[in-house]
Formats: sequence, C-alpha cells, structure tokens
Amino acid sequence: MTTVQESAALSASSAEAATAKLNPRRLLVGPALIYLIILTQVPLLFTIYYSTLRWRLDRPNLGRPFVGIDNFTRIATDRNIPEILLNTVVLTVSVVVISLIVGMVLALLLNRHFAGRNIVRTLLITPFLVMPAVTAVMWKNVFFNASIGLFSSTLHWLGLGRVDWLGQFPMESLIAIISWQWTPFMMLILLAGLQSLGHDLIEAAQIDGAGPFKIFRYIILPHLYRYIEIGVLMETLFILSVFGEIFIVTLGGPGNQTTNLSYAVFKTAFESFRIGRASALGLFAVVIANIFVLLFIRVLRHQPQEAT
Repeated sequence: MTTVQESAALSASSAEAATAKLNPRRLLVGPALIYLIILTQVPLLFTIYYSTLRWRLDRPNLGRPFVGIDNFTRIATDRNIPEILLNTVVLTVSVVVISLIVGMVLALLLNRHFAGRNIVRTLLITPFLVMPAVTAVMWKNVFFNASIGLFSSTLHWLGLGRVDWLGQFPMESLIAIISWQWTPFMMLILLAGLQSLGHDLIEAAQIDGAGPFKIFRYIILPHLYRYIEIGVLMETLFILSVFGEIFIVTLGGPGNQTTNLSYAVFKTAFESFRIGRASALGLFAVVIANIFVLLFIRVLRHQPQEAT
C-alpha cells in the first residue's frame, strides 16, 4: 500500500514539474531570453576569440595566427594606455559630476511652482533629445570655432583676442559639450525623485525651524540617494562609451589628449587595422567599465550611512 502511495506521489510531482515546465509565462519569456543571449553573449565570445589572434586587415597574407595573450601583453606595455585611461577617467568623472550638480540645481528650481514651468522644462530637456552628432557639429562650428564661433567672437569683441578652444582646451571643450547634452538626463531623474517626496515632511521641518540648507541636507538629499545612484550608474555607462563627439570634434587629438578607451578601440581597429589588438583593448575597456561602475555604486551606497 505504501509503495502505491509513493508511486502516486511521484507521479503527481512529476506531473506538476511537467506543468511548471510548460508554464505559458516561461514560454513567452524564452524567445526574448534567447534573443538577448544571442545579441550580447555571441559578440562577446567572438571578441574573446579575436583577441587571441594576430589579425591585420592590411596584411591578409599573414593570416590569423593564434597568439594567446600576446595582444593583452602588448596593451599592458603600451606607453599610450596610461594617458588614454586618464582621459577616460577625467572625461567620465567630470561629465557625471557637472551634470549631477547642474541637474540637481535645475531639478530643485523646476520642482517649484512658477508661471511657464512646463515651457521651461521642455526647453531644458531639449539638449538630451538632440542627436550626439548634431550636438558635436553645432558646438564645434557655432560655439568653438576660432574664426566665427560665438565664444571666440565675443572675446574678440571685448578686446581679449580670439581663442582656439579645440586646440588649446580640447578636453575642457569636450566636457562642456557632453555635459550640456547629459545634464537634462540627470535633471529628469532627480526631478522625478523630488516629485515623489511628500510636502508634509518639508512643511513639518519648516515649522520646527529648519532652514533650506538643513532641509536639503537631511530630508531631500537622503530621499534622492537612490535616484542619484540610478542616474550616476546609467550615465557612467554611456559616458564611458562616448565616441561620436570625440570623432567629430577632436578626432582624439591633439595627439592623444582626448582619446578615451572607446575611441582607442576604433583607432586600433580601423586606423592601425589590428583587429586582434582592438578586440583585446575592447575587453580591457569592458573590465574597466565594470570596475568604474562598481566603485561608483559602493561610494553612493555608503553615503546614507555617513549622513545618518
């Protein structure tokens, strides 16, 4: 009798398992998961494979010999890599910090009620909706051009002479362009966080005698930590892979002064025609990006504990 009951229980459990496997929700998720794996992991596997080859597009007669970790060794000993890494860090940190500070100020202003707020908000969002290539061309020719640019012409009109912004201040110019484009993104995230904050808490703090600084320090800022974390994380991922603005505005120059890891991968692959080394450099960039993001997350997650 016990054996019959056990077999019946096993049959019931196997039937439940089969039903679970045929769950319509899992069947619907399956194609999307397969597509995501093909879209992300297959190119990564090819990149790893190419990074072990010595493959030069300009020398097809040499073939594609297997060289193991030789490409990574050459990257580690490349004298330009420290400068490229420094450029990547400077560009990313500067843009994220500037867009965070300016975005916070704009979000605090837009969180107030005033006439024409919707129009102002729409105008402030506009830079983020402009294509990066269009942004780069506009800033390069309209603002930073040494002969006819607005900034140089204004200085010349004031008697201070003309300035070749892209030649004398290439990294600063790039930071200004990319910060102008990404500040609305941070502003929108912070504004969403501010609008989710209840006004009762702020009114209670004002009744207790708290000033604007203390309200911001002890109420608004702790409430926005999660929103800041999301904004910084997403923006960091995008800024680490900035390419179009550099290609259009400075071409990575003068020298390597504005070359980041993304543009270095492009130069290695399509100017030096070294596909194997470019693949290794791309993998190196992925590792650096992950380290960068993890450091940002750790710093931000420790902030609330320090504030309390």
